[in-house]
Amino acid sequence: MAKITFKGSPVSTNGDLPKVGSKAPCFNLVKSDLSELNCCDLKGKRLVLNIFPSLDTSVCATSVRKFNELASKMDNTLVIAVSKDLPFAQSRFCTTEGIENVIPASAFRATNFSQLYGVEMINGPLAGLLARAVVVIDEDFNIIYEELVPEIAQEPDYDTVIEVLKKK
Repeated sequence: MAKITFKGSPVSTNGDLPKVGSKAPCFNLVKSDLSELNCCDLKGKRLVLNIFPSLDTSVCATSVRKFNELASKMDNTLVIAVSKDLPFAQSRFCTTEGIENVIPASAFRATNFSQLYGVEMINGPLAGLLARAVVVIDEDFNIIYEELVPEIAQEPDYDTVIEVLKKK
């Protein structure tokens, strides 16, 4: 169980992010068209899992916009925006914002994702939603970077994510 904060108040997650060097746990998420996004469909690509509570918050929306911009410059890299927002809301946000380089994926019915990645907040005002985190997975499905953002209201470390992707 990891400890983070939400506006300074302590919050716990249901586990810990998988460690760098380990195999990424396989996951199933829900795409905008309600079909399943399975990790097996993504092998051979580098993945940036941008995990966050909801697109209805400014920091989460900013992270999706920023990763959309950064993703367009990275070869063989997919950015997956993971939240428990309904696929319809994710799709509407991406259309309205012109997000074209990010795959929105919902964990609303994919409870195994939050268990496998240890990112569900179990207390605090956002209990049940996903904590803010970034996991970078290489083409062989090895974790090469992970960040559990210590304060929900804080953006992830975009620069380090890009540096990690440039090294591979």
